[in-house]
Order: sequence, then C-alpha cells, then structure tokens
Amino acid sequence: MKRIIIAIDGHSSCGKGTLARQLALALGYKFIDSGAMYRAITLHLLNTGINPDDEQAVASVLPDIIIDFSANIETGRSDIWLNHKNVEKQIRTLKVADSVSQVARISAVRRYLVALQQKMGEEKGVVMDGRDIGTVVFPSAELKIFMTASPEVRAMRRFKELSDSGVVTSYDDVFANLKQRDLIDSNRKDSPLTMTGDYKLLDNSTISKQEQFEIAMNWVAETVR
Repeated sequence: MKRIIIAIDGHSSCGKGTLARQLALALGYKFIDSGAMYRAITLHLLNTGINPDDEQAVASVLPDIIIDFSANIETGRSDIWLNHKNVEKQIRTLKVADSVSQVARISAVRRYLVALQQKMGEEKGVVMDGRDIGTVVFPSAELKIFMTASPEVRAMRRFKELSDSGVVTSYDDVFANLKQRDLIDSNRKDSPLTMTGDYKLLDNSTISKQEQFEIAMNWVAETVR
C-alpha cells in the first residue's frame, strides 16, 4: 500500500489530535502534532519573559529553540521536547492556550515551524494536524480533512480535559478562550485557518470518536486505491 500524507486542519478542541493519533497508529504512520510545536514556542517565550508583541525579539530566539518528538513508554504516545526537556504537560495549560494564537500569527514563527514540519514529512507516511497543514505545510497532501464541531461542544470537551488533568478553571473561561482563538486563527494575515475545496469536512458535534475514525479510515482507503 502506498504511503501518503494526511493533513488534518480545523478549529480548536475539535479532536484533531485524537483522530490524527488514531490514524497514525492504525496505519503505522508518524504523528506530528503541529499545535504542540506552536505551544512549545509559546512556553519558551513565557518562561524567558519575551513579549509576543515584540516580533523582532521573538524572531531572534527562534534559532536557539530545539523541538522534537519522542515516544513516551508509559503512555504509548509521542511527547514533545523543548530544548531537550519533556514539556508535554506544561504546554497544555490554559496560560499557554491564552497566548498560543498570538504567537502563531507571527510570520517568523510560522516560517520556522513550517520548514521543520516539511522536513519531518519528506518520506511521507505522516499524519499531521493543525491550522494550515493542507494549505501551507503540505498543499499537495493526498488526503486533507477539515474538522469542526459547535463552539459549545468544543468548549465542554476542553473544559473536561483540563479538569481531568487537574487544572482549575471554569467553562466560561474556556469558552471565551476558544472563541478568541477561533477569531485570531481565522483572521490572521499569515496562513489563516481556511477550508478549501479539496478538503473533506468532518463535523463531529454529534458523533463518537469511533465513528469519526471509521469515516476517516474509509477516506484513507479511497485515497490509496
């Protein structure tokens, strides 16, 4: 069976990472969490006191940032490492979420990570999720999926995820953060979140993870025939 690139784009907290991991595991592909990469840079800026509004200062530290993924034996997932430290838990906080869209719209950051992501996908057999994977990172990807769900459903999923991980917050705060991220992601000048005509739309507001996985696997089968 030929190996392809699967690009999954869509709104915040719509389950892109969950589906991408499922597909990668089922197909024996490499999973690359592009959102985690933007979160890692955001974490680095927060930890070093660099203001995301100072784009020149942000650009100046990018060459010093090393991002990689490594298998976590305990969870069976790939964790993200920032400058040789596992930061998988640190990047999932609401503090990072509040700033990541602001960081992600900086052109220098996007150029830096797009180049890194394209290098990771050179040999195909890759599933990558994000906001601009099928439009900018891999415009020639054989399969492009655009995922979405209602804002209310997405906010509740994110709220439960944070609560289960011990983060104290409120549904209203999560909903407000999600709406703000949607606004920024869809309206930024550099590679905004966009669904073009070559995407397959997957709205999972009312379907289960298993159902969405089966839909996506059918699309994969159609693509590789």
